[in-house]
Amino acid sequence: MTPEQCKMARAAIGLGVRELAEQADVSPNTITRLERGESMQRRTVETIRAVLEAAGIVFIPAGDYQGGGGPGVRLCGR
Repeated sequence: MTPEQCKMARAAIGLGVRELAEQADVSPNTITRLERGESMQRRTVETIRAVLEAAGIVFIPAGDYQGGGGPGVRLCGR
C-alpha cells in the first residue's frame, strides 16, 4: 500500500485520520506518517491495510488496470 493509496482509500470510505487510527488501534500520527511516506513497520502497514480491506477497499497495483497506470484503489462490496 502506497501513501497515496491510503489517502484514496480513506476518502473512498469517508474515514478521517482519527477514525482510521482508532479502527486500526494505532495513533493518528501513525496514519499521518504513513501518508507522508515515512518508514513504517510492515506489521503496522498490514494492520492498517486490513482495516481498509475489511471496509471494502481493493488495492490495485501499478500497471494492473486498463492501459496500465499507477497504483490505485477500488471500493467493492459495500
